[in-house]
Amino acid sequence: MIFDNAATLDLLTRALILGPIAVLWIVLIVQLVGLRSFSKMTAFDFIVTIATGSLLANAASTDQWPVFLQNLLAMGALLAFQALLAWFRRKNRAMRDLLSNDPVILFRNGRFEREAMARVRVDETDIWAKMREANVLQLSKVQAVVLETTGDISVLHGDGLEDRILTGVSDPSSG
Repeated sequence: MIFDNAATLDLLTRALILGPIAVLWIVLIVQLVGLRSFSKMTAFDFIVTIATGSLLANAASTDQWPVFLQNLLAMGALLAFQALLAWFRRKNRAMRDLLSNDPVILFRNGRFEREAMARVRVDETDIWAKMREANVLQLSKVQAVVLETTGDISVLHGDGLEDRILTGVSDPSSG
């Protein structure tokens, strides 16, 4: 039988109790520091999300209370630090430039921006795949393809494109 000894029962009990406690802890922290906690607005946000998930897994699987508490504190510290950096980004242009990338146009007016693609290490096949994923049926309808600050690729297609949609986007063809 699976519950033959007290050690196995103890491990199962800890997992069933510590996992939900750790999740509730994250929910509480997110309520305090805001929903941005798990956004992918910058590479730093993405790193914090991955690290928080790793700490949650450690907290849920540990068999030592000090390790559990250390993981909870580390989650809180990471998310608080992320909130602090987000505040600095809003207040300080230099911090914003340091912590975030500008989006980049990869395709515009029917042609690939090869220099930009090489700089950000995106291949033509990646862009074709994203166009298919965006249900592009006619290449002539693609107004622009943008590598966003999150690393996602946006395909802007339709009959027209307002210039302000590309506000803040690095356009290699304009320089």
